[in-house]
Amino acid sequence: MIINFFARIFRFNFLAVLTIMICLIISGCAPIFNIAFRNSLPPMEGEQIVPGLHQKVTVRRDNMGIPLIEAASMEDLIFAMGYVSAYDRFTQMEGFRLVGKARLSELLGKATLEMDIYLRALNLKKVADTLYKSASPELHKMLQIYSDGVNAYLANSPLPLMLKMSGYKPEPWEPIDSVYVFIVLTLGLGQNLHDEINMLNIAQKIEPEKMAWLFPIYPDEPLPFKEMKKLTGLDLKTAANDIEKLSKVISATNRILIPETAASNNWVVSGKITKSGKPIFANDTHLPLTMPSIWHMMHLKCPGIQGAGIAIAGVPGIIAGYNGHVAIGMTMVMADNQDIFLEKLQQKPDGLYYLYKDKWLKATSREEKFRMKGQSDVVSRTFYETRHGVLLNNILTDEPRHILVPMPVNQSLGIALSWAGKEPDRTMDAFFNTMRARSVDEVLQYISHDTSVIPLNMVMADNKDIAWQVTGRYPIRKKGRGLCPSPGWTGEYDWKGFLNPSLHPSAKNPKKGYIGTANHRTVPADFPYTLSSSWYYPDRAQRIDQMLKGVKDYTMENAKAMQLDIKSPFVEVIKSALLDKKTLQKMRAVWQKSEKHQSAEKAIALLKDFDGNMRMDSAGAAFCGAFLFSLSKNLFADELGGTDSLAYKSLLETFLLAYSSLHDHLTERGKKSPFWDDVTTPEKEERHQILAQTVLDAIDLLNKQCGKNPEKWQWGKLHTYHWKTDATLFSDYMGFFDRIGVKFLSGYLDRGPYPAPGDHTTLNVTAYHPGKDFDVWLIPAMRIIVDFGSDEPLIGINSTGQSDNPSSPYYDDGITAFREGKYQDFPFKEDLAEAHYTKTLTLLPRK
Repeated sequence: MIINFFARIFRFNFLAVLTIMICLIISGCAPIFNIAFRNSLPPMEGEQIVPGLHQKVTVRRDNMGIPLIEAASMEDLIFAMGYVSAYDRFTQMEGFRLVGKARLSELLGKATLEMDIYLRALNLKKVADTLYKSASPELHKMLQIYSDGVNAYLANSPLPLMLKMSGYKPEPWEPIDSVYVFIVLTLGLGQNLHDEINMLNIAQKIEPEKMAWLFPIYPDEPLPFKEMKKLTGLDLKTAANDIEKLSKVISATNRILIPETAASNNWVVSGKITKSGKPIFANDTHLPLTMPSIWHMMHLKCPGIQGAGIAIAGVPGIIAGYNGHVAIGMTMVMADNQDIFLEKLQQKPDGLYYLYKDKWLKATSREEKFRMKGQSDVVSRTFYETRHGVLLNNILTDEPRHILVPMPVNQSLGIALSWAGKEPDRTMDAFFNTMRARSVDEVLQYISHDTSVIPLNMVMADNKDIAWQVTGRYPIRKKGRGLCPSPGWTGEYDWKGFLNPSLHPSAKNPKKGYIGTANHRTVPADFPYTLSSSWYYPDRAQRIDQMLKGVKDYTMENAKAMQLDIKSPFVEVIKSALLDKKTLQKMRAVWQKSEKHQSAEKAIALLKDFDGNMRMDSAGAAFCGAFLFSLSKNLFADELGGTDSLAYKSLLETFLLAYSSLHDHLTERGKKSPFWDDVTTPEKEERHQILAQTVLDAIDLLNKQCGKNPEKWQWGKLHTYHWKTDATLFSDYMGFFDRIGVKFLSGYLDRGPYPAPGDHTTLNVTAYHPGKDFDVWLIPAMRIIVDFGSDEPLIGINSTGQSDNPSSPYYDDGITAFREGKYQDFPFKEDLAEAHYTKTLTLLPRK
């Protein structure tokens, strides 16, 4: 996610590196760094005078550092929330802000310039200004009060050590900065841009009539042959280098700065089928494995209002959780609200022109300036826009350029982005208001019309009702469904407006007694409007149905078991493909020619006995993971130019975020795919031959990683958690000495690796990169459950600690609780809250 500012903190020379090596060898660096960092930790107990407060505020913390902030007014509560957010996470907040403003290079220099240029091209400033101007006067007031709280902390407390050591002095926090933070996270919820860029890379290797096999929409929907015809006759080679470098910059930006994710599970169970007769709500949001977690847990209280759950450091209010009356949470819709339009361009003496309906129109332009740390020169870029949006391929063309980006070529084909997130709405108001809602009906009133920027499945419950509402803004296209980049010069694929919010899917108190969403297709295949062409794999949603269908006497313990469940429905698909009698017979004929035929039979026996639970110690899980890894290479790498080709790497990225060709090729229709052949050999292979070789390759992989005894194969030896700071994630883009410095610090900053259960198809999600590696990159960043039949309804857990200071005792304590499946109480009753929140910091107004 956001860079933690270590890149410029430690400018290591040889002597410094040698010193650290000695430190590591003799005693380890942690004690030394802990001393330095703890001196920068403000006190968590006692009293502090805080100018700007009107009355006393108490900040009580539990044994994991989660605060209960109690104030005498809403104004003081929001002020104190800003103060505490900065206390715990100001380094993270500042990172969010710099990303939103595309100004990272002012802190980190040349390494982030191209990411800044890409983000500035998206004109997030215009989006932020539009959202801010659309907000209500009340929200303007609250954003100002929150900003005052942040600034009071900065004036009253030492600057976080990482910022201080870097020589960086943050600007005062302003109300618009909270809007930037909000936009940074919502940008990652727009699903289709990266998919379409990947598609353009792949289309340079694969003819349009075969592309549909690589981009299935959903198991029960036809392959998109008609959609892919849009690529017929297009000369993508003229823009090949532009597409390649754009792909790399967007990929790095999404991996490091802005999470592009397939996120989350939520479900709510009616009191008709619970033991208590009251609803039970559950939500776990799936986000990249980051240190610290994107979420910041809080408990807020003032007269008439109490709420607890997850917040975003930098934005006032609770995003998901419970307020004593209503529980609310979300998952991604996987909305397709971004489209790539290909443009025919022509440079004329007076500017850049693009073709539209047989006329050459002049592109509008704007100039942006970029400053880089350590350099006095200001870099300028001119951004051009067509009627379809900003041209992305002509923004990264001049020096200085990132080492990963090749030299530019003649640009005759433009890549313009249309994004639905630039229209006025009151999304932030809606989220702020839900914190005060007292019923499901009131929440529905807020979110059914005012949450256009964020495409979410909002699921909610109160003491008697349960409901689901889709939010967001969904383009209506004249033609096509937006899965594939469209020719912009004809006008036939243009947007003609947005879906009326009254037509957004919703449900309240359904007869089956529960509602569940897991980024799957939540509407019928014949739904008349296109919400998405990039639905996530259906497996998690299927598992929710398996565990809720026909249930009686449902309890909070059942909800916990579901959130921690590691059974993969997709294992049955693998079994059907490999254990089919005819297929298995043909594969055995292939194995008879190999010295590994006995190992192959042992692997098949493992698969037969495997129950689908992706346990860390499971040999069957290890085989399934190794099989999928090997199948990707054997199915697709030959046609796409090998495993090192950009086209193949682009295909691997498509496996991460939507239902994929890798899974689809194991279904019944996948048997007919033209990719069941190795084009590098003179003979034409058949499906069973590719499957047989894939089993052997999986065995080789497992023998190498886990040993040659199948009984000792373990999924956790392949599949691991590793919590890494943004500094570590960004180190590959740093200069030599910065990179070496961060590598030495990684043992102090990062946590792991630890063996991980589950995979991308389990409710307890631990998604990895099939075909690339087994490292976990996506997890439930938090878990919350609300049982309306309990005296204290809310429990939850974050995936890391509360603090972004690595020497804080609350930096990593959440990791152990998260891995062990534990939950933290959030007591609302005063006597229980007093016993639970034991460390008290009193904030006093200046007299």
